[in-house]
Amino acid sequence: MSIGEVLVTLKTEFPDITISKIRFLEGEGLVDPERTPSGYRKFRPEEVDRLRTILRMQRDEYLPLKVIKERLDTTADADAPSRATKPSDGDEQELGVPPTGLHMSVEELSAATGVERERIRELESFGILCSHGLNGERYYDGDDFIVLSIAKG
Repeated sequence: MSIGEVLVTLKTEFPDITISKIRFLEGEGLVDPERTPSGYRKFRPEEVDRLRTILRMQRDEYLPLKVIKERLDTTADADAPSRATKPSDGDEQELGVPPTGLHMSVEELSAATGVERERIRELESFGILCSHGLNGERYYDGDDFIVLSIAKG
């Protein structure tokens, strides 16, 4: 799963999550995604579950990253956090269902889909995508993500 797909997966439960935050958590040694030959991050489902666990510990228990890392590192059964937080089959999103509350900048949408920013703006000029305004900032929503994912394919 690409970093953009991880973002979309986590965005419904953690609306403030950004690609920068995911990269930061990687930099802190909390997750270690594989890299493709071209350098792109590839997250396994276990890593997405680990990210979800980390974000829940931050949000629900107000734990600092150092404590979270220690807890995860000292867990006897490395799969325990993953199993405890793994969503049921009914909770998983399908590509056809836009995530609610998704707000992505053009940079985030580009990273999530692999489509260049110029192409995104071009598709918007044709009315295929529609950015929205929030506090003077422009953002794209879940519908735009789905449309762009389909247009890319």
